[in-house]
Amino acid sequence: MLTQLTVSNYAIAERVELQFNKGMTALTGETGAGKSIVLDALGLAMGGRADAGAVRHGANRADITACFDISNIPDAGLWLESHDLDEKNECILRRTINKDGRSKAFINGQPCPLSQLKELGGLLMDIHSQHQHQSLLRKDTHRKLLDEFAEAEHLAEQTKSAWKTWNLTRQKLEQRRQNADEAEAKLQLLRYQVEELDRLALEQGEQEALEQEQAQLSQADSVLHYSHQAALLCTEDESSAASAVRQALQQLEQLPVEVPALADTIQMLNEAHIQISEAGDSLRRFVDDYEADPARLAEVEERLSAVYQMARKHRITPDELPELHQRLSAELAEIEGGEGSLERLEAELAAQRADFDAVAQQLSTKRKQAAAELDQRIAQELSQLSMPSVQFVTHLKSSNDNEPTAHGLEEAEFLVSANPGQPARPLAKVASGGELSRISLAIQVVVAQTSTTPTLVFDEVDVGIGGGTAEVVGQLLRALGSNGQVLCVTHLPQVAAQCHQHLFVSKFTEKDATFSKIEPLNDQGRIDEVARMLGGVDMTEQTIAHAREMVVKGQATHH
Repeated sequence: MLTQLTVSNYAIAERVELQFNKGMTALTGETGAGKSIVLDALGLAMGGRADAGAVRHGANRADITACFDISNIPDAGLWLESHDLDEKNECILRRTINKDGRSKAFINGQPCPLSQLKELGGLLMDIHSQHQHQSLLRKDTHRKLLDEFAEAEHLAEQTKSAWKTWNLTRQKLEQRRQNADEAEAKLQLLRYQVEELDRLALEQGEQEALEQEQAQLSQADSVLHYSHQAALLCTEDESSAASAVRQALQQLEQLPVEVPALADTIQMLNEAHIQISEAGDSLRRFVDDYEADPARLAEVEERLSAVYQMARKHRITPDELPELHQRLSAELAEIEGGEGSLERLEAELAAQRADFDAVAQQLSTKRKQAAAELDQRIAQELSQLSMPSVQFVTHLKSSNDNEPTAHGLEEAEFLVSANPGQPARPLAKVASGGELSRISLAIQVVVAQTSTTPTLVFDEVDVGIGGGTAEVVGQLLRALGSNGQVLCVTHLPQVAAQCHQHLFVSKFTEKDATFSKIEPLNDQGRIDEVARMLGGVDMTEQTIAHAREMVVKGQATHH
């Protein structure tokens, strides 16, 4: 709900600060006084188009701030929260316009793109005028109003969610089909590569072990030669190490006396003799048992050649082959039997279409049931608004080939026939500005109990009507305001007399400058203004008495 509007240096208004309450607020005043200032300022606060002409002459910048209580507007609260702009139950929209035409937008004190201001503004207020019927002329508004009237918003959200899931799978499937030839070629290559790697079956660390074995096998003759020579040097030659140590021990055994200082040395020589003899025996056994294996060498070298060739083919090092094998095998398994396979996607798409159809059929049933009742109730309201011959039709058109859409299996559109015998046609092609305002009023009155639009603005909905019909318009606006908040600009005393709050717009000249003034009226001020609207400049006692009677009667009105 709009709680406050502050306007500075806009048009001919230097400074206007207004407080708004729940209910119906009427704005009245003489022609040219500036009644449109409030509505135009609200339009700018909600992201409307601005130009340098909006800035009051002599000022550098126009500044407009609109404050809203969103405690009963959950959609606005969720929007603010999702954009990290929430301030509990308050929402402040601000728009500044420089004299060069540039403007800035703010939400709860934070700079924001104009698109966000428009998006959020649409959740807070809907403006209806002879020149601003965008909301009622949009099919998505028709669908939204119908779903609200049918109390089918939850079903509509479920349908939209089911469509998103189905559509995502459909896009994946179409992409796979469009790239079928390329995908098949890739699949065949992948299968061939995996089969090659399967045959190679290289294990982690195997290549290093093979290289070590190959080095040993390729040098078998040298190994045998040098091992034999080592065995001779240890024990099998007269000048062997074992013989030399034995001779050293024999010399020490001839010592004429025992020398304690040489005891450790003799012990080391005995141990050395034993170890050299054992090493020589070990070398001899190795030489006797060692055999060159040319067949194994050929086998190892063939295996290594296959490994090196596979690595060159994939342009990687040999030790990276096991990891490549694992990765390509996983990719092949995913394509052949994973989430991306055509068969799997086709099965998922069919299941998701069935889910969509189930919830969309429920939504269609509720829409069809509600459409007939909505048409009947709007027709009753239009009859009271001096439009008894206007036929209102909520047309539900099935989508082409029953193809799923985000909003269900059909489109909803409001059609009207302005004259008997003429076919019903879209609102934009039939209704005039005044007719559209009254049709909008009738729709909002009917849907008011379920509508989530908290603040409705009507600009001169009374154009072209008068008498008893004007009084009915006032009753409808008051009833609509009782369930929310209504702002209306009116020239008719029958309408103004029934408002909950009355704002009077006037203008004055000071020092060759024109200013606009907007002020709330007390009870007597309201009577005087209604009298002015009834009788013009010269007000008689009868005019004032009539005005008082209208105001008293209007405040007692219940629709």
